[in-house]
This record gives sequence, C-alpha cells and structure tokens, in this order.
Amino acid sequence: MTGDHYFSTEPLTSADRRTVTFSVEGDDYSLTSSAGVFSADRLDPGTAVLLRKAELPGAQTSGALLDLGCGYGPITCVLATRAGAATVWAVDVNVRARELTGQNAQRLGLADRVRVAAPDEVPDDITFSQLWSNPPIRVGKEELHGMLRRWLPRLAPDGVAWLVVARHLGGDSLQRWLVEAGWRVERHASQKGYRVLRVTR
Repeated sequence: MTGDHYFSTEPLTSADRRTVTFSVEGDDYSLTSSAGVFSADRLDPGTAVLLRKAELPGAQTSGALLDLGCGYGPITCVLATRAGAATVWAVDVNVRARELTGQNAQRLGLADRVRVAAPDEVPDDITFSQLWSNPPIRVGKEELHGMLRRWLPRLAPDGVAWLVVARHLGGDSLQRWLVEAGWRVERHASQKGYRVLRVTR
C-alpha cells in the first residue's frame, strides 16, 4: 500500500489529537485519538457493533487476549477493564496507534494488564484464549487473509475469535473463506450492515 493510511507503519500526517467518548455496558470511556489512526474522530460503527453484540469477557476470564489492529485502543481498554485477570495484547503496525493505546491504557489504570506491541514483537510461544478484531479490510484481500492466517492459528485449542466486517466490504465472502480454510464460523449477529463472526477451531 502507498500513501498515508491508518495501516501505514509511521503516519506522515501531523498528530492532531482529539478525544473519543463512548460507553459499553455501563462503563464510560474517554480515549485520546489522533489523525493518522483508524476512525480518529469517533468509535468506529463496526467496533461499536462488535462491542455491543459479541460476548465480552468477564471478571473470571484469564490468560492472554489479543486485540488485532488495536488502533488507539478502544477494544483493548474495554477488554482490560472487564477481564481483570487477563493480559491484553494490543497489536498494530501503526506506531502512532500503539503509542496512543499505551497512553490510554495508562490513563485508565490498565497499563499493568496491557502489552502494546508491533506484530513481530509478540513472543511466538503465546497463545490466546480470545482474539478480537475489526480487521483492516481496505488493506486488500491478500494482506487481510495473510494476517488472519498468521494470527488465528495462535488461538488456544478452546479459544474464540470475534471479528466484525461490513457486509458491503466482503463480510460474507470472508466467512466463506474462513470456512474453506478449516475454521468453524458462526454469524453471531448482524446489525447496521455489519457481520459479527464467531470463529473457533
């Protein structure tokens, strides 16, 4: 990909910071965002559907959770707030996104349970009980499939992945591709043009 996108490694646009506020199941969040990261001005509608319709972890959830393509950290912060016994790995190729996620986790008192990392910085021996992602569809099908082929196999044997994809951006075709790749896929919910997919082994 060329140009300055939210999936650029180092955005060239100036860091014009702003605040994004949202609520999830009674918890209010106020996070710092910036130009050069995904959905900088608001909680992305797909992410909102994912957090509303998927089965969020509870206080008893432990182990390692993965927020794949964390952006400025809304999913990471929700997971870390709810799953106090778990460690949340916030992974993104975008340096600015990682910095914002770390700062937001620190501000919310979650830094001890959040590990912010570039993809190659995640230790190979870690498996994840849950994987959460609003995947970057606009990187193109080849890169998207490569990303999922890399990370889905790192689910624990009884692990679950929660993905949200807009129907008009290929949500149904992605579901078919995952099934053809050998994964069990359930269309857990549909809302506002988005599919929430539950993926297991």
